[in-house]
Formats: sequence, structure tokens, C-alpha cells
Amino acid sequence: MLKFRLLSSETKAALDKAVDSAPVVLFMKGTPETPQCGFSRASIQILQLQGVDPAKFGAINVLEDESIRQGIKEYSEWPTIPQLYVDKEFVGGCDILMSMHQNGELAKLLEQKQVLAQEST
Repeated sequence: MLKFRLLSSETKAALDKAVDSAPVVLFMKGTPETPQCGFSRASIQILQLQGVDPAKFGAINVLEDESIRQGIKEYSEWPTIPQLYVDKEFVGGCDILMSMHQNGELAKLLEQKQVLAQEST
């Protein structure tokens, strides 16, 4: 039995808008200041370690809206939260971020997309 339902047009529009709201968008449980799960906390820490420019970053608290919480899973075809989007493209969840952080792929992606904070000299 398949557990699949189509996104409503309202939810899809809200997700499109959220993904488009910043160059780097993290759908997470809680906020960057107060993450509500360990995976969301780890994802925020990875992005901070990578040096993502706060002005180019947006976080969406999926706990505030059940339609967003469920809809993002269908939108990305990824079953878990958190979920990272860079330049409107789905990158992955916490496990993917961790792997990309460790092997250097995330640093390359973020630099390529020009979303890192500029160091003042």
C-alpha cells in the first residue's frame, strides 16, 4: 500500500516561496537558536562551521505548520527533516550534509554558489 498524497497547490506554492526565500534554506525542527532535534542542531552547526553567510541563509521551522512539515517530504521526495536547499536545489538531509562536510563536497558547493561569509581583511 502506497502512502503518497499529492501536495496541495497552496502547500506547493508555500514551499516554492520558502525555497526561493534565500540562497541557503534549511527546513528544520525548531530554529537555529533553539533546534528541537539533534539532527537539526547538527545541520545548523555544519552550516556555521562552513561559514555560510547569515544574510544568505533562511531557516524554516516545520513544527509551526503541519502542512509544511509533511509537504516538504513530498516536495523533495526525501522522508526526513532537516532538509537543505542551496540555490533552490535539494542537497539532502543531515546524513548527507555530514558526509559532504567530511569529504569537502559541501565546502566546494557553498563556495561555488557564493554563499559563504566574506572574511574582512
